[in-house]
Amino acid sequence: MKVKAVGLAPGVFSLLRAGMLQHLPSTLGHEMAGVVEAVGSHVKNLAVGTRVRIHSNVSCGTCKYCAAGEDQMCPEAGIMGFQYFGKDGRSDRWNEYRDGGLAEYVRAPVHQVQPLPDNVNFHVGARVHEIATAYRTIRLANLPPAATVIVIAPTGAVGACVVKLAPLFGIKHLILVGRSSERLKKVQALAKVKCDFVAFDQLQEGWRESFGLGRALGQMQPEGADAIIDLLGSGADGFQAFKALAVGGSYVHLGGNTTPLPMPAVAWMVNCWTMKGTRNHSRAESELVLKLLRDDVINMDELVTDRWSLDQIEEAVQRVQDRSLGSWFAVVDV
Repeated sequence: MKVKAVGLAPGVFSLLRAGMLQHLPSTLGHEMAGVVEAVGSHVKNLAVGTRVRIHSNVSCGTCKYCAAGEDQMCPEAGIMGFQYFGKDGRSDRWNEYRDGGLAEYVRAPVHQVQPLPDNVNFHVGARVHEIATAYRTIRLANLPPAATVIVIAPTGAVGACVVKLAPLFGIKHLILVGRSSERLKKVQALAKVKCDFVAFDQLQEGWRESFGLGRALGQMQPEGADAIIDLLGSGADGFQAFKALAVGGSYVHLGGNTTPLPMPAVAWMVNCWTMKGTRNHSRAESELVLKLLRDDVINMDELVTDRWSLDQIEEAVQRVQDRSLGSWFAVVDV
């Protein structure tokens, strides 16, 4: 594929800075779209010149997870341009296709190449990864009709997608929780349903010790929220939201937080709560998102907030890492 656009996400660069990327040197960039430049001799269903994106999950294709359509759970799973997640060092398939899209060209297995609808630009096409991940995260909450959902740490790309996808799932009320009222207001402006927020910087001093966040959420939603979607990457601050989770509610975590949950198992039993962990998304979910975009059921164009050229990559990476952009879809034009 001749690369046209690549998404920039802070996670992979944080791993690189921390020395946690396992297989170097390699080309980063796991969110990519472009035009088919050449195909293998056995490829019959994909023509040169087709506009495409690459589903970057590399998996074995034969295990029980792959057979069930959950390729991201494969024990040999890895993500092109990102990281290998398998337990056995690396797989031959991932090693062959590990290089990502921050380059002029990228090579991928044909079953991971997805045609872009005519009405989907390369920038949104490259960032379907986030849209599909947000879709999966909401789906796993198993929401009732007209649900109220608390979203913790919603100011990044996946959080913005959750807010944009809310009407699709029949969500009636969103409550956003985060550190900065300024950033929460920007995400709130994306909402097409009732949307409130609670910002840490607007709570009274000492709120952590006095459970001020939990009280504020309880006052905002006295009957309790139907679900919490937790995108927070570290710290215990967001856990106060459990004070506002209704009996029978669900908690879905995507943030990768290593801080232990503060409540005992009996709290889950008594409240009949359901916990779901999730990572990434399946190929089928990315294909579904492409259909929703094709049919204009959803539109994510307004999330493309920052564009860079490939020769500006060092500046772009720095700004993504220090979060000075305050944006959602940052993309590199190649």
